[in-house]
Amino acid sequence: MGSRIQSLWQAPEINPVNGKARSIPILNPLNKYGRVFFFSWWGFMIAFWSWYAFPPLLPLTIKKDLHLSQSEIANSNIIALIATLLVRLIAGTACDHFGPRHTFVACLLLGALPTALAGTIHNAAGLYVIRFFIGILGGSFIPCQVWSTGFFDKNVVGSSNALTAGWGNAGGGITYFVMPAIFDSLVHQRGLSAHISWRVAFIVPFILITITAIAMLILCPDTPTGKWSERSIAVQQNLHAHGVGAVTVPDLITDSHHPHGSSSHVAGTKKIDDEADIAKANLGSFNHEIVMGEQEMIAIAQGEIVVKPSFKEAMNVVFTPQTLMIAGSYFCTFGAELAINSILGTYYLQNFPRLGQTGSGRWAAMFGLLNVVCRPVAGFLADFVYKRTGSVWSKKMLLTAFGIITGAFQIAIGILDSRSRSIMFGLVAGMAFFLEGANGLNFSLVPHIHPFANGIVSGVTGAGGNLGGTIFAIIFRYQGTDYGKTFWVIGVITIGINLAVSWISPIPRGQIGGR
Repeated sequence: MGSRIQSLWQAPEINPVNGKARSIPILNPLNKYGRVFFFSWWGFMIAFWSWYAFPPLLPLTIKKDLHLSQSEIANSNIIALIATLLVRLIAGTACDHFGPRHTFVACLLLGALPTALAGTIHNAAGLYVIRFFIGILGGSFIPCQVWSTGFFDKNVVGSSNALTAGWGNAGGGITYFVMPAIFDSLVHQRGLSAHISWRVAFIVPFILITITAIAMLILCPDTPTGKWSERSIAVQQNLHAHGVGAVTVPDLITDSHHPHGSSSHVAGTKKIDDEADIAKANLGSFNHEIVMGEQEMIAIAQGEIVVKPSFKEAMNVVFTPQTLMIAGSYFCTFGAELAINSILGTYYLQNFPRLGQTGSGRWAAMFGLLNVVCRPVAGFLADFVYKRTGSVWSKKMLLTAFGIITGAFQIAIGILDSRSRSIMFGLVAGMAFFLEGANGLNFSLVPHIHPFANGIVSGVTGAGGNLGGTIFAIIFRYQGTDYGKTFWVIGVITIGINLAVSWISPIPRGQIGGR
């Protein structure tokens, strides 16, 4: 127990091939692993806050100021999700080509500008345009997860991905507290009108996003071994330093661009040998490295190094049953979370009008804030069962169980459509535990599927969540204020899809690495 607690701040043991950490130094931002962990969740949390900064103020303040109809509000929710769907698909490929850190920074800075311009909105059309471009921020989830996967090894990647995503997703809850609080402060303490106050409020997330992006660019590395463009060479050097030779590492410049046996190839190999000798001399006894067999090191080098796939290779990854399975599961869980986040405050205000805009927003915030606990708990559980069973199937079975239970809670919420606060809030909390836990289980499974194309798999999975959010938001849109009916419809879809993909093996046949 003592060693586990100390791992929260001590320098972690590392994988000798790719440099990934075997523990998570959560409380040590001075360590590069702890620093990347911090910026992964913090960057996504700030992005999520701004991405969902409109819903807390839309039901009353913005609706009244812009003279919006309920349909126009629903349309803006849908448009915000469509933008993020497109960005997540692009971000996945960008992560494989340019690295997750630069992709992360690009998403933050490109989404910060429309956040600052939110105050220029004067009608529904302006709201649609600004929310579309603010939707770029939602795409930051993909580099958040790819970056985390790149720094933490298979034994803890479920926990690291669940923590960074869970704490990041809490931005969807924090925004329900923070945006009304900023608005109320500007109105009651600064004496500004409601018309001006909600517009000024959006400057706060803009400033935080910009500072975070710049700090991420200055303070954090691309990979544990250095620059993204040199990741394959670094792995080859590590193999040579440990006496493992004659291994073809994907994307290795000296292997890819020079004919075998040519003088340039020999020179490149000699350079790697020389650098490996230097690395070995510098590292000495490899104090922080775990002991690993030669065959396992070779499998990691050949199957778990992210490459730049061609279009054909990318399509082969996208349309495998495993990728579609994980995207289908995320379609249900994260899709439901996004759609519910957009309407939950309004739903509470309808069923409990005495709460008011601020009160209903605070209770709706609880749904998003539960991500701080629910998603990480599921990630810890995934790592635990994987360690005990040694099988990726254990993670897959947990994911299916959580998805089905989530659907059951959604059906219960929809059928009861309760006017009792205790019943309604209790059911939503129960749904949140399994829904947000299932999100964590999804991305504990993603690193095992086609690990050489982690960006693509992460992007398609994340986009699947946004596709689900868009479709569920459309259902909410056309059901009007009959929120209960939409809840049970989502529940039926969730159970159906999870059962439909439950038979698919989590690992493609013949895959190297990821096991």
